[in-house]
Amino acid sequence: MQTVTLVPKEQFKISVEGEKISPDNFAGKSADEIGALVAYEGNTPRPLSELFDIKVDGSAETADDVKIEINGNVPRVKRIGESMTGGRILITGDVDMRCGAKMRGGIITIKGNADSWVGQEMTGGEINVQGNAAFYVGAGYRGEPCGMRGGKITVFGNANDFVGEHMCGGEIVIKGNAGIMPGLSNKGGKIVIEGNTTMPGSEMIKGTIIVKGTVENMMPVYQREGIEAVDGVEFTKYVGDVVVGGKGELFVK
Repeated sequence: MQTVTLVPKEQFKISVEGEKISPDNFAGKSADEIGALVAYEGNTPRPLSELFDIKVDGSAETADDVKIEINGNVPRVKRIGESMTGGRILITGDVDMRCGAKMRGGIITIKGNADSWVGQEMTGGEINVQGNAAFYVGAGYRGEPCGMRGGKITVFGNANDFVGEHMCGGEIVIKGNAGIMPGLSNKGGKIVIEGNTTMPGSEMIKGTIIVKGTVENMMPVYQREGIEAVDGVEFTKYVGDVVVGGKGELFVK
């Protein structure tokens, strides 16, 4: 097992592209080798050793045996864990946009808040946000027709608008409230919102949305199917979006 500890040397004012911070890139490397990896701060290339204090304990041959601990807030470091295939990342504070984008395996735990596009287009693995998440949880980036395809994202706080936009697979659980239009243009997957939301499932073609709280504004594009139990709890089931010929399932408590 290899544990890599990163402590930011400063609170960055300019965004840092942190896609090199992943178990796949760190496996088997020494602290000096990890410190030599380059991250862009704005348009300036900087070695990670200039940005973080780096400590390595143990060694690993594969990403699965790597644990990265980022001790502190990194609200201006984007793309941490991008495309990772295994291992673990623990962030003890807040993190910037696109954390876990396109990840294929492993686990990311964020003890603070996550900025927009957490889990963007991920295909596997698990992300746990213990605080709140901003916009586009598990969604596709601009112009991408398919967002999250697999894996699971759990937000223990609230999430902002457009949760799971263009989602094609996987599961998103929001323990708190979600903003407007979760599941916009979904083509698959499952979204569970334990709190309140508004206008869920617009243009949804396929997939499932379960709202355990209150839907404050229901889109008039769903056909009521009756009462159906999900995991022993009765919900009102709707099917739609009928305007686009959708067969998505929307369950409202």
